Amino acid sequence: MQSRGQGLLKGMWVTLKTLFKKPPTVMYPDEKEIPVPRARGVIALDTDACTVCMLCARECPDWCIYIEGHKEEQPPAKEGGRVRARATLDRFDIDYALCMYCGICVEVCPFDALFWSPEYEYSEMKISAMLHDKDRLTDWLSTVPDPPALET
Repeated sequence: MQSRGQGLLKGMWVTLKTLFKKPPTVMYPDEKEIPVPRARGVIALDTDACTVCMLCARECPDWCIYIEGHKEEQPPAKEGGRVRARATLDRFDIDYALCMYCGICVEVCPFDALFWSPEYEYSEMKISAMLHDKDRLTDWLSTVPDPPALET
């Protein structure tokens, strides 16, 4: 059995050892933390890839995605072909005040229109400004890193 003095000495040794180490904390406003390349920051939108299928909005557990669209008739690809209807995106909003960043919307998108961006500085002074529209979500598409290379 150890005496009480040995336990106290071990505790003091741990305290002294960690006292002179540099803390792992990053002082945020002064120093910017560099996130890992595939970090979950904000969701970016590729409006050209979105087909307004609304699968992301239906699967969202927080119901924080709002989508509106309409159908436009496209001319036939070949002469004598039929006129096709294509869905056009009118509104795509994400309310980040409600979002819990689970990533279900990114995973279920069959057309790869949603991506994780490592951008994390998008706080607002008013909670109503946390509703980001499709223009702001499209701006973050440039911050999305390239996907990792496939194994051969």
